[in-house]
Amino acid sequence: MIGEALSALRDGKFILLYDFDDRERETDFAIRADAVTPRHILQMRKDGGGLICTAVHPVAARRLGLPFASDALRAMAVAEREGDIPYDRKNHSSFSLWVNHRDTFTGITDRDRALTVNAIAEQVKCALNGGGARFHETFRTPGHMALLRAADGLLSVRRGQTELSIAMAEMAGITPAVTICEMLDDESGYALPKEGAKAYARRHGLVFVEGEEVLDAWDAFVSGGSRPSPA
Repeated sequence: MIGEALSALRDGKFILLYDFDDRERETDFAIRADAVTPRHILQMRKDGGGLICTAVHPVAARRLGLPFASDALRAMAVAEREGDIPYDRKNHSSFSLWVNHRDTFTGITDRDRALTVNAIAEQVKCALNGGGARFHETFRTPGHMALLRAADGLLSVRRGQTELSIAMAEMAGITPAVTICEMLDDESGYALPKEGAKAYARRHGLVFVEGEEVLDAWDAFVSGGSRPSPA
């Protein structure tokens, strides 16, 4: 299944990415950020219902000057403290800045958010290629697209959707900027149960992949340097 998921990512298709039974127990839409269209934003906000965010590789984040929000807000009493996150007490959240592309109007429309997401991917690509990144000239903040900064060391340090999605981008050989959105349950008001997310995947022809599969493939990838083959 991991091979199918990586192929779908390369092709600019959604995958459904579940983290772990002992963590958030949430499924996210995930798609390479450079392939996002207004229709993808529409599907995430209607069928996902969670927060639409874009995860970026830690090296790109450093080169672009993107802080962790918790560090930037440390002087304020509202900043999170160690142990505040019930599902990940060892780490702080991956939230960084919230941005709009400077060519957007309100920034919240499907078209505005797609423009912002595509530009984030381009800036990540430029940063990792060693030049041409112009992040602060391209975006303004605060905005409507939440940036998530993956932890240094990725899955060896933190096992959130941010790190899972960036590890998958690395294995897929694509620009490591991935747009994600949690799937919520209209009936309960909580996260959509795993079986509900699997049923959605079957109805819509999407690949469903679990964090354990990603973790196993990532361990093999970092130890041997080989990408998983399509299933």
